[in-house]
Amino acid sequence: MTAPAMRYSIFSVNDHYPAESRTLPALYGQIIEQCVLAERLGYDTFFSAEHHFHEYGVVPNPAVMLAAMAQHTRTIRLGSAISILTFHHPLTVAENYAMVDVLSDGRLVLGVGSGYLKHEFEGYAVDPAEKRDRFDEGLAVLTQALGGGPVTFHGRYWQVDDVRLNVVPVQRPAPPVYVAVLRREAAYHVGRKGQKIIFVPYASVDRFEEIGLLVADYRRGQADAGVVGEDDDVLVALHTHVAEDDGAARASAAAPFDLYVDTRLYARKQTYDDIMASGLSLLGGVETIREKTVTLHDMGVRHVLALHNFGLMSQDLVADSMRRFAEDVMPAVTDELARRDAA
Repeated sequence: MTAPAMRYSIFSVNDHYPAESRTLPALYGQIIEQCVLAERLGYDTFFSAEHHFHEYGVVPNPAVMLAAMAQHTRTIRLGSAISILTFHHPLTVAENYAMVDVLSDGRLVLGVGSGYLKHEFEGYAVDPAEKRDRFDEGLAVLTQALGGGPVTFHGRYWQVDDVRLNVVPVQRPAPPVYVAVLRREAAYHVGRKGQKIIFVPYASVDRFEEIGLLVADYRRGQADAGVVGEDDDVLVALHTHVAEDDGAARASAAAPFDLYVDTRLYARKQTYDDIMASGLSLLGGVETIREKTVTLHDMGVRHVLALHNFGLMSQDLVADSMRRFAEDVMPAVTDELARRDAA
């Protein structure tokens, strides 16, 4: 029996450093260039994060960025990772992303979540204690709206009576939706609801080996609810830098990674050495990353989101890592899995 193929995508947090030389327009231009390169290299999807009120991430509306990317590409899918439903009217979110799906001719992948950064909740004057209920209501309205039919919903936070979008997605019945989780305990419940899942192990588990446990919890939730799993219902995002060998990767990526974690708010700040000890990255030489990617496959992961761009890393180094991953790691993993099947 042939093993399911791996998918590989790009995830960009869009971290910015206003005191440094790279301007915000330059950063946006680099992100779009990376998306164009990702398409040329055969990556599946380019995902953009949503963040507010801090340089940790400077794309407050991924739909705008994805719409721009859609005009420069033709085949790569375009995703949010994630759209924070807690802060916005779900009908507005539905309209924005329906437009992205139309402008991209049906290439939208919609990641959604409830948010976790304290200053964003303060900025929007939303009580963090309400975020789960707000998210659940928002997702219910969003999915109805993207389905193209009339939406009627009466909840605590949103009241909608017989409203239909005037722009509907190209994808039918609707674009794929992934729900973000921060903790392993949430994976079971997302699986039980029959929803697709997206997570960043750096923020969700303590060690590389625990990625498989989170995926197993998700599958257990699916099984308990009688949900049939899919090969592309789990997205796993990892910081990635692929160099000729581990030493070269350290020389290129250690300082950018440490700068990146310095911008993180309220979360544990793992240095490059910390992340090497925990294993929660794809930072290293080609052979190291090939081995770790095969291990991810063994854990049940079939779709990896590579976070190549972080910490003011130069565009040349980002592009070089993207190429090594696509041209050296991906085919080597495919060959190894094929050899296993043949054996």
